[in-house]
Amino acid sequence: YILTNYHVVSNATKISAILPDGSMKESEVIGKDEITDLAVIKVKATGLIPMEFGDSSQVLVGQRVFAIGNPLGAEHGSVTQGIISAIDREVSIEEKTMTVLQTDAAINPGNSGGPPVNLDGEVVGLNTMISTAGGRSGSIGIGFAIPINQAKSVVKQLSAKGSVTRGWLGIVMNQEHQDISHEHGDAAPGGLDNRVGSSGPAHMA
Repeated sequence: YILTNYHVVSNATKISAILPDGSMKESEVIGKDEITDLAVIKVKATGLIPMEFGDSSQVLVGQRVFAIGNPLGAEHGSVTQGIISAIDREVSIEEKTMTVLQTDAAINPGNSGGPPVNLDGEVVGLNTMISTAGGRSGSIGIGFAIPINQAKSVVKQLSAKGSVTRGWLGIVMNQEHQDISHEHGDAAPGGLDNRVGSSGPAHMA
């Protein structure tokens, strides 16, 4: 099983994996999740040695990492080194917000799905995007990776059933709640229900 990005395989009709010895192996998508930009594929090969997952909660700003990938579709892979510059950076893409690791290890188109690894060779994330400006190529030194701890539970679900199950309440929150609270002198945390969806958990309760 190979962990990669949703955007790498989302529109693929045929998938092959090129192994370090240069052989090409047929692969298939086992599961994918657009929200987390994660996917799991299965390669028809034996004797492969898996990389070990690390603990991304232990990653520190200033820690050195190595980004592994296959930039620009080259026949050979690449390794770049850099440091972690942020461990909980929020970035938005296509109307969804992700909390990611930021690194200055060079990440280029084709690095998506490759891992940043720590000095022990453990996978601490999954390269997922680069910062761009005005439609130009990625900004050097601003790359983002999904923390591996976020990916672990998603990987289990994708491998087991091909999709991710998420809890939901079935209510729509009033976005003006904070302003209303301040107007009434009550700044207590919480939310104000604006609408309860029919046939949802909140409605059934």
